[in-house]
Amino acid sequence: MERTRLIFAGQLGDAFDDGGAVLLIEARSVFGRRRMHRAKAHVMLSAIRHRAAELGPRVEFHQVQTYAEVVDGRTDLEVIDPTSYEARRFVRSRQIHVLPSRGFITTEEEFATWAGGRKGRLLLEDFYRNVRLRTGMLMEGNSPAGGQWNYDHDNRQSPPKGAVTLGLPEPWWPVEDDIDASVREDLDRWQAEGLIDLVGADEPRRFAVTGAEAIAALEDFVASRLNDFGPFEDATLTGDWTMAHSLLSVPMNLGVLDPRHVVDTVAGEYAAGRAPLPSVEGFVRQVMGWRDYTWHLYWHLGENYRYSNNHLEATNDLPREFLELDASTIEANCLHHAIDGVRQHGWAHHIQRLMIIGNWALQRGYDPQQLDRWFTDMFVDGTPWVMPANVIGMSQHADGGIVATKPYTSGGAYINKMSDHCGGCRFDPKVRLGENACPFTGGYWAFLDRVELQLKGNHRMAQPLAGLRRLNDREQVVHQESLRDGL
Repeated sequence: MERTRLIFAGQLGDAFDDGGAVLLIEARSVFGRRRMHRAKAHVMLSAIRHRAAELGPRVEFHQVQTYAEVVDGRTDLEVIDPTSYEARRFVRSRQIHVLPSRGFITTEEEFATWAGGRKGRLLLEDFYRNVRLRTGMLMEGNSPAGGQWNYDHDNRQSPPKGAVTLGLPEPWWPVEDDIDASVREDLDRWQAEGLIDLVGADEPRRFAVTGAEAIAALEDFVASRLNDFGPFEDATLTGDWTMAHSLLSVPMNLGVLDPRHVVDTVAGEYAAGRAPLPSVEGFVRQVMGWRDYTWHLYWHLGENYRYSNNHLEATNDLPREFLELDASTIEANCLHHAIDGVRQHGWAHHIQRLMIIGNWALQRGYDPQQLDRWFTDMFVDGTPWVMPANVIGMSQHADGGIVATKPYTSGGAYINKMSDHCGGCRFDPKVRLGENACPFTGGYWAFLDRVELQLKGNHRMAQPLAGLRRLNDREQVVHQESLRDGL
């Protein structure tokens, strides 16, 4: 029997299309579950509708309230295993033939084989090296190109002193079309009718949603920003929201850009002598290492991982400023710009996510489950599979060390080193107590005070905790931070 291929929103590219009949469903219920960033809703709808237009007569396209309206009762469907527990339950509870998942460099079977042979923790570095060896990516025989597996030490430069931007060309941007106009009209109408709850700015679409757009974005990144990606991948400038980042997470997560093609293209620049190895290796590690790793951990750790882990007993609700993306009352300059950047673009780069927004949330004990949902709903590249390891594990250390060996937290000194935010801020990153005490610096010590018992057995935290015990103003700092009013 010839089957019709049901595709989901993470499967919109040619890699998920084997040439037969296709069923594509735009289910409005997906957009009404929780408050969502307008840019994310726009990207998802634009991608679905553009794919329907590309497939032409081969597609059966439905715009309905729920998937079940179209799928229930059909016996002619097949599906490539979708990207969330909820979607997998949906297809398995119906008469749908399930094919192995795609869209990642390491298959689920390959990961299971690797993980089954490991003893102890499944470390990212071990996984990454295994994939490099298996694929030959950036390898010279059995040795890594350049003699090193990892060039992190070369990729931690501060932004240029006195710079407003990195001075790179403006990234390639997609040109909106009639489909985007229809998306904007529908979102306006649905929100006016109370059917959905959107937050964030309605700006021109900045992220690729078709295969052709994704290739153009990749080529632009390689030509104009790859060489600077490595040294400045952790840096932040107030006037440069993209820095040297690729902006390719959205098309990869939509399935319109093959990650293997991405890393092959980037590695080819090093082979041709056009890009430095630290930049190339750093980027390959993000895509072939961390992206694949978080995908496989989503399944390996189980659905309950995001709900059952709160090692540091963080229970505070997210503040209004996060929920409404309102930075107007946020005094800390770095957090103000990070949250306002999310409001404008539905995006922030990884250091803004981890060391500014995530660091703030960690220090103030925000509920990790709430934060996980917030990142999923407010970021254009937020998906159910990508956020748990990033938020519950790496950012909030809520899993007690399954993903990251220590909490990712710092005082204002790190932010001062890696950004230009502190110079224009009313707080002083060097001060932990007093009117001008940086909330990250004071917050760092107050955080350690709060979680000292949970972290006392962590050898990587022995030095910071020893420093905490030596503070002669510990009680005053903790009291000060407990009285900070809002953000």
